[in-house]
Amino acid sequence: MEVINPQAAGIDIGSRSHWVAVGQTEQDVREFGVYNQDLFGMADWLKERNIKTVAMESTGTYWQNLFAVLISRGFHVILCNGKFTKNIKGKKSDVMDCQWIQKLHTLGLLSSSFLPDEQTEQLCTYCRHRSNLIHSAASTSKKMQKYLRLINLRLDVVVKDICGLTGLLIIRAICDGESDPLKLAALRHGNCRKSEEEIALALQSNDRKDYLFALQQELETYDHLQQKIEQCDVEIEKKLAQIIDSDQDKREHFIDPKPHKRINKNTPKNIDLNLKSYQMFEGTDFLAIEGMSYSTVLALMGEVGFDGIKRFKTAKHFASWLRLAPNNKVSGGKVLSSKIPKGSNRLKIALRNAANAIGNLKESTPLRDFFQRINFRKVRVSAVSATARN
Repeated sequence: MEVINPQAAGIDIGSRSHWVAVGQTEQDVREFGVYNQDLFGMADWLKERNIKTVAMESTGTYWQNLFAVLISRGFHVILCNGKFTKNIKGKKSDVMDCQWIQKLHTLGLLSSSFLPDEQTEQLCTYCRHRSNLIHSAASTSKKMQKYLRLINLRLDVVVKDICGLTGLLIIRAICDGESDPLKLAALRHGNCRKSEEEIALALQSNDRKDYLFALQQELETYDHLQQKIEQCDVEIEKKLAQIIDSDQDKREHFIDPKPHKRINKNTPKNIDLNLKSYQMFEGTDFLAIEGMSYSTVLALMGEVGFDGIKRFKTAKHFASWLRLAPNNKVSGGKVLSSKIPKGSNRLKIALRNAANAIGNLKESTPLRDFFQRINFRKVRVSAVSATARN
């Protein structure tokens, strides 16, 4: 086969050491550690061997520091998916792995994975950390509901969300030592559908001190997580302002607020995502699309960004990267399979959630009608995937 990259190296990424191959002989392979001085030593050794381009697997998070060092030294780095380098025959070792990667890269058989720009990557870190905090808070909420049930305080029956306005007021009063059902029911918020009498009937405690102690601990954890989420929102706002203020084309756009758009408790309160997203994507109003929520737009900004979307040639390439396009397998003129490939990311999950919300709409819209047609011919799972792809 024709050599495409003659000055190429292959790196097998590890947690304790990295194996580097610049050729197929034993003398062309070296092992380097993972400390900072080892990474710079690897870059110097590659410079001595006149290497121009480097290929490596995206193994966990171990590749990130090495990737940054090699990019700063002027190397062209290819970060490839590990499934494209696992066809080696015979015995498997770190030396053989790095030589196999080097051979594939020399022949031009490896393609680079998508990586966002530095600003979008930093925003992605904040957004993902915020999402993890929300999941932790949801887990803490379930534990509070469990301990309330063990104390025989069936707040979950009379209140839709125990971490809503009414639920948190009652839980805080319980943790402060209040046990009178009537006084607890008097804390009911005006928007609560249940009456004070119904709430009081559900708040007959069995006075278990151990469960009450555990409930107090979980409430403190929940409050701590909410504080961390607010701090994360401040950092996200700073990063969005930095990205938008550095680009004149983004700053000049303005859009009126959407008061009809629902804002739930997990939506950042200090960020006008309607305006920020409109400026980020230079005049594209994603929130005008039915089913799109603030969390979906935030995931879109954090995972790919405006410059990241432009790096895909067509919308079909973008849908394929999201694992939303059918993977047709044809042999002998016969379609063997057309299932969507395995794999997922946070943006795919957000778009599927938006598509599911479109399927629940009562009013007729183009996307909702499309969803119903697919749902009628196939199943809801296929309709969700097809609508998310559109």
